[in-house]
Amino acid sequence: MCHLWGFGAERGSKEIVVIGAGYIGLEMGSVWGRLGSEVTVVEFGPDIVPTMGEVRKQFQRSLEKQKMKFILKTKVVSVDTTGNGVKLTLEPAAGGDQTSLEADVVLVSAGRVPFTAGLELDKIGVQTDKAGRILVNERFATNVPGVYAIGDVIPGPMLAHKAEEDGVACVEYIAGKEGHVDYDLVPGVVYTHPEVASVGKTEEQVKTLGLDYRVGKFPFLANSRAKAIDDAEGVVKILAEKETDKILGVHIMAPNAGSSSMRLF
Repeated sequence: MCHLWGFGAERGSKEIVVIGAGYIGLEMGSVWGRLGSEVTVVEFGPDIVPTMGEVRKQFQRSLEKQKMKFILKTKVVSVDTTGNGVKLTLEPAAGGDQTSLEADVVLVSAGRVPFTAGLELDKIGVQTDKAGRILVNERFATNVPGVYAIGDVIPGPMLAHKAEEDGVACVEYIAGKEGHVDYDLVPGVVYTHPEVASVGKTEEQVKTLGLDYRVGKFPFLANSRAKAIDDAEGVVKILAEKETDKILGVHIMAPNAGSSSMRLF
């Protein structure tokens, strides 16, 4: 099943396998873990939530403390139903011997694709890429005059608040004004416990750009309030330009991290 039906699984499902260690997979896996299920996450890539930078390592350790298991660098070759559940055939991402894994339920959360099928874009000549995303310029205009596209059907994060800003900017352009969306300021949040929030660039991206920067970190173990409420697992990491102190990226793992991230920009 997909995440849209994730809460429709029987509550008594003892073993659940989640395919994909992105935002949705970890959120749904976290929910079912709290309901008493044994959750195993299978991910093709080497890391969970790669857009979260270094914080993801600490985040993974936190989830493992909650007894969530991870099988990384592994692809799912097949999923077959059995009398009592499902059987998955797994294989290392780099190739190798296959193994099997059995569970009561499989939740597929390997990512989203733009829903452009059936729009008959080819009939009017609107260009798309191999993933089906509509190609637009900086003003959200397609190659066909008078046709614009925003949100999940164009490249970029598939987030509601990003789509909303796209829409505002697109209408401003159509009205002859200057619209603007700064994609470095689009926040992303994983709604688990603790939450993980990220805005701006990761340290890996800053290094790739060759920027002169510095890093500030603060562990929640040093925060008296967090210790007083017995919820001190977390960290705040801020990346800033060395000369100007301009904030380049903010990464937080903490209770209610999503409410805190945008206050720093």
